[in-house]
Parts: sequence; C-alpha cells; structure tokens
Amino acid sequence: MSETTENKQQEVTEQTNEEVTNNTENEQNEEQTELTVEEQLNLKIAELETKLQEEENRFLRLRADFDNMRRRNQLDREASEKYRAQKLLTDLLPVLDNLERALQVEVSSDDAVSLYKGIEMVYKTFIEAAKQEGLEVIPAEGEAFDPTVHQAVMQENDSEKESGIVIRELQKGYKLKDRVLRPSMVSVNE
Repeated sequence: MSETTENKQQEVTEQTNEEVTNNTENEQNEEQTELTVEEQLNLKIAELETKLQEEENRFLRLRADFDNMRRRNQLDREASEKYRAQKLLTDLLPVLDNLERALQVEVSSDDAVSLYKGIEMVYKTFIEAAKQEGLEVIPAEGEAFDPTVHQAVMQENDSEKESGIVIRELQKGYKLKDRVLRPSMVSVNE
C-alpha cells in the first residue's frame, strides 16, 4: 500500500502542479485578454477623438462659409440699395439729353416762350430728383483726359492748351454715386 499511497501522492502532486500551471496560464490569458480589451478601448477612444476633431473642423468650415455668405449678402443688399436707381436713371439719360437739346433752341414767340418755360421747369425738377438719387454730371471740358470717365471720340490740335486736355464735350457723362453710368464723349487735344 505504501506504493499505492506514494503513487496517489505523486498523482495528486502532479494534478496540483497541473492545476497550478493551468491556473497560472489562465491568469496570464485573462491578463492578456484584459490588455487586449484595454488596448481595444484605447484604440476606440483614439478613433472617436479623430472623428470628433474632423467634425469640429467641418463645423468650423461650415460656420466660416455661413459667415462669408451672410457678409456677401449684406454687401449685395447694401450695393442694391445704393444703386437701386441705376437702371431707371440709365434709361432716362436720353430723355435728359433731349430736354437739354430742347432748352438750347432759341424762341421768340409768346407761345414758344411759354413752352420753353414749361420744358425748363420739367428739366429742373428732373435734375433735382436725379441729384437726390445720387446722379452727378462728370466734368469734362478743360479737364485732363481720364479714360475711366471720358470716352475720346476725336482729337483736335489747340496750341493754347496742353496735350491730353479735353477741348470739347460732345455728350455729357453721368455718374451714380461712384459708378459711371455713361462716360462723357469728348474731343481731346493732341
């Protein structure tokens, strides 16, 4: 029996060693699993932080685009308000030219004088209304030629004046505030 007892003790010792080994391996596997889970969580956190950063950048870009669009719309509204009369005044410039031509005619009869005074009143009223909207006459005669506001259609030679000076204005030019509606047609000294 003693051999049997020794065998049994040896078996129990071997089983105990195996169990200890198995327990140690299980503990190591659990630690590895825990590390793997921890690493997975860290990776997930890093991924979420990256996504958050991308969304924050996207949000900032969208906000900047929105602010730019709002600023452009505000500038467009201001320009629209500032130049609201541009189309109307541009269309009425030929009427203004015709009124000025009518006022250049000399009249002698009483009926013609009455008609002349009526045209003169309409012209003055028209000019005042246009000035209130910001219409300005572009100065031309005697001024230095400026291609941004003058359109040279002729050249003349006048020895009394400097080169590049406007000698005659053939058609008046007009500006609406700071925008040229129609350049002055001029004759320039050579």
